[in-house]
Amino acid sequence: MLKLNLQYFAGEKTEKATPKKRQDARKKGQVAKSQDVNTAILLFLVFIVLFVTGNSFKTMMTDMYSKSFTEYIHLEVTEDQVFEIFLDFGWQIALTIAPILLIAIVAGLASNFLQVGFLFTTEPLKMKLSKIDPIQGAKRIFSVRALVELVKSLLKILVVGAITFAIIWINKDEMLMLVDKDVHGALAFFGSMTIQMGIAAAIGLLIVSVFDYAYQRFDFEKQNKMSKDDVKDEYKNIEGDPLIKSKIKEKQRQMAMQRMMSQVPEADVIITNPTHYAIALKYDESKADAPYVVAKGVDFVAMKIKEIASNHRIVMVENRPLARALYSQTEIGEIIDEAYFQAVAEILAYVYRVQKKI
Repeated sequence: MLKLNLQYFAGEKTEKATPKKRQDARKKGQVAKSQDVNTAILLFLVFIVLFVTGNSFKTMMTDMYSKSFTEYIHLEVTEDQVFEIFLDFGWQIALTIAPILLIAIVAGLASNFLQVGFLFTTEPLKMKLSKIDPIQGAKRIFSVRALVELVKSLLKILVVGAITFAIIWINKDEMLMLVDKDVHGALAFFGSMTIQMGIAAAIGLLIVSVFDYAYQRFDFEKQNKMSKDDVKDEYKNIEGDPLIKSKIKEKQRQMAMQRMMSQVPEADVIITNPTHYAIALKYDESKADAPYVVAKGVDFVAMKIKEIASNHRIVMVENRPLARALYSQTEIGEIIDEAYFQAVAEILAYVYRVQKKI
């Protein structure tokens, strides 16, 4: 029973997503992003552009209206004349709405970049049968997320509706006096009210989107949580199976040991302590300015070094302090420290004399 409980808790998703899990999710287009942030920023910037270019927009509309009843009304209804009229109207409309379309594109790109940075992936466009699965669709419709989206949509409608009604209510008296104004005055009034409602609604949606973005991040973290087993499996996939890694390291140690042992016959002297430590030194002026370590080891490795040295008749000198110091302070292939030059030089001089006598 205890084992089953441990397995249950090991499979429960309680761990935060690892960097690799986040990176994999990002490659699939799964990021914490609020669409309401995009909508709010888009509306705000578009209405700001309308506020700046509203006068030219009104001038274009009135000119088109006047031109229709002063010039075009007298033209013959032919294919060429109709095409010319539509071409003229289309060009005027394109020039007028071009700044709005441009700022809408910039706002959409900027809002996405602020939330998720630069991200390009075609993963969400891939065909998946799960998207048309009625069972999965029903689960999405009657899920907690769908309920949250419903509440959020109702909140947005409430906010926008309240802001719109408040602005209309504030300007109700002036709206009732429109009968005394000319066309230009009426257009200016409705244009001003439209800008006010748009900017105010955009600010309200921006406030709502802050909470929505916080929820989207919370939901993203929740969906990407991992169990302890998931974390272990990911670690194994990245680092490799511990058993295989240990075998590889053991094989590497064996190969390094074989290379080191192959250098022992070339040593000039073996300094020992006398049973636990063994350091093989060599002095070659063409390779280094001072003696260097070709092999070293303790206990079993030291015994192996001494055995090889004995087979190749390499002189072994017992010097306990020097053996310990060289072992702890000098790595294989490194020259010895300057502090040990004199002691090692005396030993090498002794070795050379012995070899000369032999």
